[in-house]
Amino acid sequence: MKGKKRNEADGAAGAATKAAAPTEVGDAGGADALDIDALKMFRVLIRAAQRHSSWVERQCGVTGAQLWMMQELHEAPGLRVGELAERMAIHQTTASNLLDAIVRKGLADKVRDASDQRIVKVLLSKEGKAVIRRAPKPARGLLPEALLRMQPDDLKALTTGLHALLNAIELPEDSSAGLPLPFMM
Repeated sequence: MKGKKRNEADGAAGAATKAAAPTEVGDAGGADALDIDALKMFRVLIRAAQRHSSWVERQCGVTGAQLWMMQELHEAPGLRVGELAERMAIHQTTASNLLDAIVRKGLADKVRDASDQRIVKVLLSKEGKAVIRRAPKPARGLLPEALLRMQPDDLKALTTGLHALLNAIELPEDSSAGLPLPFMM
């Protein structure tokens, strides 16, 4: 890309060879090929996450984000809304809205702590546990689970690269980092 205009034939003809392996920057046209490779990888990642989220919804009747929340409750029964938000890296308001939808479906219950009535803990219902048992894996979603499995050095390099990409986009401060991806809602 880098300011050059590509025609349809150039993009189609080179797509198969460029997608096969990353191009070194030192190659002729290397930087151009790298930006196309990166764009293709983003497309693959986003589409895979979208397909997984759709599959979850068809199989379980809950969104990807709702299933992720239910997985957190399965692993740590009795979490509070703030703890769920922290585990999912989302705003507390978003977590509360997701939780309300799960509770309305009868998949979780809010229970007041016996020793301190101000504290509300969340537990999966019998129906919620059944959804988790039959849910497609990974229940957290493809991207969060893949990030958990990455080697620390690779994760650091990815984070550095994503920061560079966001800087290149020149976005104003954005609070969307605390929201699930739209197709997971």
